Order: sequence, then structure tokens, then C-alpha cells
Amino acid sequence: MGGKRKKSDSEAVAEEEQPQVKKRQVLPSLIKNKEKRSAVHAKLKREKKLEKRKKTKARDAAEKTALELGEEPLPKKVPRTIENTRELDETICKPDDEELFAGNDCDEFSKIFKGELTPKILITTCRFNSTKGPAFISELLSVIPNAHYYKRGTYDLKKIVEYAKNEDFTSLIVVHTNRREPDALFIIGLPDGPTAHFKLSKLVLRKDIKNHGNPTTHKPELVLTHFTTRLGHRIGRLIQSLFPYDPNFRGRRVVTFHNQRDFIFFRHHRYIFESKESKLSDSKSKKTKDDKGDKISGERVVARLQECGPRFTLKLKSLQHGTFDTKGGEYEWVHKAEMDTSRRRFFL
Repeated sequence: MGGKRKKSDSEAVAEEEQPQVKKRQVLPSLIKNKEKRSAVHAKLKREKKLEKRKKTKARDAAEKTALELGEEPLPKKVPRTIENTRELDETICKPDDEELFAGNDCDEFSKIFKGELTPKILITTCRFNSTKGPAFISELLSVIPNAHYYKRGTYDLKKIVEYAKNEDFTSLIVVHTNRREPDALFIIGLPDGPTAHFKLSKLVLRKDIKNHGNPTTHKPELVLTHFTTRLGHRIGRLIQSLFPYDPNFRGRRVVTFHNQRDFIFFRHHRYIFESKESKLSDSKSKKTKDDKGDKISGERVVARLQECGPRFTLKLKSLQHGTFDTKGGEYEWVHKAEMDTSRRRFFL
């Protein structure tokens, strides 16, 4: 009495025939205990990694067998990103666009690219400068060749533009600061414009970069990437007009403006070539012996990049025809909040 009733043979068979229901997987975020939550998360991560490794091995094995049988391997899948699924833009430049090349020959920067003018840059600040502004400007002077710094004082920007025109400057850069931090950059092409207004963010000076290098006075090599639209092409030519058109490759300096999702990332590097001894295996080391029986160690040259700084990010806010004019200026492009209708819409 009170004991468990034994199951009959018919009930045992009925239980075996029922489909086994899988246990519902508990999400780590629903577990309140911290130690158990971290253990479950680590287990799920490990299982996911093993499954990914199995898929990779199976794919490599299928590709190997296809090559042995003389068949074409399966095409590699291209991951979907925001860049390759962007919205179609009619202003994307094409390599056979004759109208674009004709416009390049008669725009504001054509004299610099034809070699008739040498880039000469004037750099100044806003009226109320900060402590970090001069440090940033001193590093800009080391990045851009033939750049000169003038204190702003109480002069209006229009008077500075007229002075720069009379002194045969080709561009004017104004560093704007707010709350003791540089937050904006104006690049004005001289004498006929255009004027670009950029938001400046994520500024890191050279002294704050780990294992940074000191740049030389050689003319740097300029790299521009992903400026694909008409607007991006124009901004790219404006940036190009700041640097000489004949870089000195012996200096091993590289200045990069990388456009990604309308954010322009600036980096300044230099090449470093190092010779390292390559360790040979025992089978090879038997063959590489001199007459005395000593082993000969092979050397290989390794190239790497060393960042020189500074690093910062630019975001285009407006592009204006002609030089700086807030009242009567005509704008080519202005960024507005209602233009951000989709994450996959880009303008540069």
C-alpha cells in the first residue's frame, strides 16, 4: 500500500512510440544567477564555434574532391553587408564617364593637377582657441607639406580669405573648437572655392598612440578609397588639392582618407622594412651547410606599418560654391536630418 504501481506492457510500448520532445533552449539572458549564466553562455559559444569549424571542414573537403575530379568547385558565398546592399544611386561615377573627365579639366583644382600651381596651405583656428587645438594643428603641419600656421586673432574669416588670395595660397583650413576640443574643420579652396564643412570627431593625437613613429619631411603618398559618387569625387579632389602631386616614395610615408558609410577616416603611416632570420626545418637545414659544416640561416624581409598620427574621423556637413559666405553663399549640398531615411543610403 502506498507503493508505485508497475506499468503494464501496453503502457510501456505506448510511451516508447511517443515522439521525444526536445528541451527548450534557455537563453543566457533569462538566467539570473551570474555564474550559471556565464557558464551557459560559454557552452553555447563553444558549440557554435565547433559547428562552424565542421562546416568549414566539410566545405574544404567538398572543394578538394571537386578539384580532384576535375569539376568546378562551388562558388564562395559573399557575405551581405551594408556596403554591398546599399541603395542604388544614379550619381555613382563610372570609368567611361566622359562628362566627368571633361569637368575635371576645367574645375577649380585643374591647375594644381596639371602642375601649374604648387599646393600652399594656410591653417588657422577659430577666434576662441583651446589648448588641444594648437597641438592638433602642429601635427597637421607635419602631415601636409608646404602648410603654414597663422594666428586668427580678431580677424573675420572673409578678410583672412582675401589675405590668403593675395599671398597665393591655394587652400585654407580652419580648425574650429568647442569645449576645448576641436569639433569641426573647414577646407576652403582658393581663389574660387569650394568650401567644405566637416564634423571632426574621435581625435587621437600622436602622443596618445601606442608605439607611434615620428614622420619625416618627405612628400607623402596619398590614398583615397570609396569616393564613388559625384559628390564623393568632388570631395576627393578637394582633399587631393592639399597634397603635392609628386610624392617621394623613398620617404615611405602614406596618408589615407578612407570613406566608409559617409565617414572619412584619416590615418597617417609609414612603411618599415625589417630583415628577420627564417628558421629552417631539419630536412632543409641539412642541405644548407657551408664547407665547414656550419648551418646557414636564411633571411627574409618583412614589411609592416607604423602609425605616425594623428587619427580622426570626418563627416561632411555641407559643400558650398565659392569661398566662405554664410549670407549669400550658394550650397551644392547640405546634410539634413530628413535625408537619413535608410541605413543603406550613402552620399559619398
